[in-house]
Amino acid sequence: MNHARWLVLPLLLLMLSLPSALQAQEAPTPTILPLRERAEVIDRWLKERFETVVPALMRREGIDLWVISAREYNEDPVIKTMLPATWQAARRRTMLVFFDRGPEDGVERLAVSRYAVGDLFPSAWDPDTQPDQWARLVELITERDPDSIAVNTSETFALADGMTHTEMRQLEAALPERYRDRIVPGERLAIGWLETRTPSEMTVYRQINRIAHTIVAEGLSEAVIQPGVTTTADVQWWYRERIRALKLQAWFHPSVSVQRAEAPGADGDFSGPAGTTVIQPGDLIHIDLGITYLRLNTDTQRNAYVLRPGETAPPEGLQAALRIGNRLQDLLTDAFEAGRSGNAILADALERAAAEDIDATIYTHPIGYHGHGAGPTIGLWDQQGGVPGRGDYPLYPNTSHAIELNAAVAIPEWGDQDILIKLEEDAFFDGTSVRYHDGRQTDFYLIPRQ
Repeated sequence: MNHARWLVLPLLLLMLSLPSALQAQEAPTPTILPLRERAEVIDRWLKERFETVVPALMRREGIDLWVISAREYNEDPVIKTMLPATWQAARRRTMLVFFDRGPEDGVERLAVSRYAVGDLFPSAWDPDTQPDQWARLVELITERDPDSIAVNTSETFALADGMTHTEMRQLEAALPERYRDRIVPGERLAIGWLETRTPSEMTVYRQINRIAHTIVAEGLSEAVIQPGVTTTADVQWWYRERIRALKLQAWFHPSVSVQRAEAPGADGDFSGPAGTTVIQPGDLIHIDLGITYLRLNTDTQRNAYVLRPGETAPPEGLQAALRIGNRLQDLLTDAFEAGRSGNAILADALERAAAEDIDATIYTHPIGYHGHGAGPTIGLWDQQGGVPGRGDYPLYPNTSHAIELNAAVAIPEWGDQDILIKLEEDAFFDGTSVRYHDGRQTDFYLIPRQ
């Protein structure tokens, strides 16, 4: 029996039920709405997005009509983000149609489904009048006679490739030949819908990140970690339980790892350690955590240092390493420019880092409706020469990105051993500049707090 784990278990359970004194000292957890109020916010945001984001995208891409079709439990990733908050899935076969009637009349929204989709898409199909759902869709298309019909297909972006083989085959079989020739990929519509953030969303996104940061800080404290007893796995599961206790979701299992003197941790495994390590004084602890709230995701990597007896601060070498990591963040965000591809931003940032002798690895991604979201990929940890396809996509304004990267730095106090300073913070690009949703880490969390 592992007696050490039984010693720490009561503390972990206590922390799940009571807010920590430490947390209260650092920052109170922002309000987390009850489910009913969350649903109201989500539906209000959806209506706003349908009235603003969709028309702008359809006109930007020159699309007259957009068809999204999916069957229950095999939903297109885009349609899942368009359903009302009370819909857990599509119902039977759900077809959504957007038709741009022009700037004055706006974009018409229809559901070619047995049911209206909330109050967002009125039903345009009566099975008693026309039993064939696909035939009814064709009637609606013929009445509107669009020059272009977008469907969600993409060889590059999985999130924009939601039109299944069966749905596509049946659509093409139902359409007259003159309309089959007007089908175009809706890739940029789909990506644009997923990546674009509205002012209403961004007002709240800061608080969503504050919730995530509060959870991170609480876990990286003596309220959860007892050096010499607590393991990295204990902390991982504490995070899972804490997130669930707050009625939130973790969109991936948290990763907790340590680097320490004479135990190199600067490796290339970014999937999170499978084993467990007992956390000790002198350890540098790294956490990677993401939550989902109001359909928006966060992705945060931060670091803590476990003080040795007599220490009141981390070794200067570690503090200098964190400053280098912050500098690398600046070099990357300074390279953000509307219209530039992810690959161009990556190359520019790496060149700037090399000029300052920073041993950098950049693997930044969009974030929003999905943790690894739609938009330009700015490097992968194992593809620092650029990412074909996803890295060629341009950067657009009003998008959010997880600024994810690491810098390898030699620590003098650890015999010049290399460590990785791994950082990740969510940020918003307004078309001109980048701002972090809720700031970034510039100092280590200390265990115990000083």
